[in-house]
Amino acid sequence: MNKIWTIITKEWAEVFKNRLVLFSVAFMPLIFIALPIVTMIATQSFEAESSGEITEESFPGFEQLCVGMNEVECGQVYMLNLYTLMFMILPVAIPVTIAAYSIVGEKATRSLEPLLATPITTAELLAGKAISAVVPALVATWLSFAIYVIVMRFLVTDRVFGYLLDPLWLLAIFVVGPLLTFLSVSIAVMISARVTDPRVAEQLSMVVLLPVILAVVGQSVGLFIVDRTMVVLVAIAVLLLDLILGYVALQAFQRETILTRWK
Repeated sequence: MNKIWTIITKEWAEVFKNRLVLFSVAFMPLIFIALPIVTMIATQSFEAESSGEITEESFPGFEQLCVGMNEVECGQVYMLNLYTLMFMILPVAIPVTIAAYSIVGEKATRSLEPLLATPITTAELLAGKAISAVVPALVATWLSFAIYVIVMRFLVTDRVFGYLLDPLWLLAIFVVGPLLTFLSVSIAVMISARVTDPRVAEQLSMVVLLPVILAVVGQSVGLFIVDRTMVVLVAIAVLLLDLILGYVALQAFQRETILTRWK
């Protein structure tokens, strides 16, 4: 465990010198917090014009979620649904940036060979690098989500706020989020074994963002509504992918392979 902790502290000392990494960890969550706050404040001006009728044309697919709400409240539920779903981007984008820079950076600085000369196993090496990418991503995601929830408590009604605390979103943020984080790190590790530029590794690894973006777009245009069943199925699917890709990533970083290909 001491070896893994040494790797973690070493990685944090190096990667957080990079401005792109700092932007991903610090400023990206701030943006995701600011957007819903501005939107909710803007909707307050429409209170007087709200009506009690919620129709399919107003918010496609959301009329069943807006029972007992006026049109403004239903609009807020609609926006919070999208913004909360967007928080799922953070546990994917942040670790990819860190992992891509951390792993491929070993190639650029030629510091891998001395590292492998130390009494550390490949599993310990990868564990240290993975944890160094996962922990900042989860801390940033959960902290920004907590701030988001606290601020929303003062900007929306009790009925709208109750929807924000639905187990659906708690499951998504605190279960599916970490699973997506490990998935993105595994993909970044595998891609980093084949490329030599951190930017290329990061760009290719971002492919894992596509399903989340498609989910946001699909819900925004009314193609489907994310529900608990969907979140549970996604969690199971991502867990299986984590197990498979974690094993593949470990095999891709066998010591002999690293020393012969990372030239």
